[in-house]
Amino acid sequence: MTELENRGIPSVFIASDEFVDAAAAQSVALGFKPAAVYISHPIQDRTDEEMMSLAEVAYAEIIRALSNQG
Repeated sequence: MTELENRGIPSVFIASDEFVDAAAAQSVALGFKPAAVYISHPIQDRTDEEMMSLAEVAYAEIIRALSNQG
């Protein structure tokens, strides 16, 4: 993501809310605070329909995160 951002390409990572603390720790360690969108955990056992629902909910937040950069 850092490479993309350095090229002027907005980016955002998406993870389940179980990883908020881990992402914050990694951000501090790397010295980079990326845009992030968190979705409900867990995701691995979700049906296709449930994943589509999660994506629909997150879509606006993803677009907002990408638009607020730069």
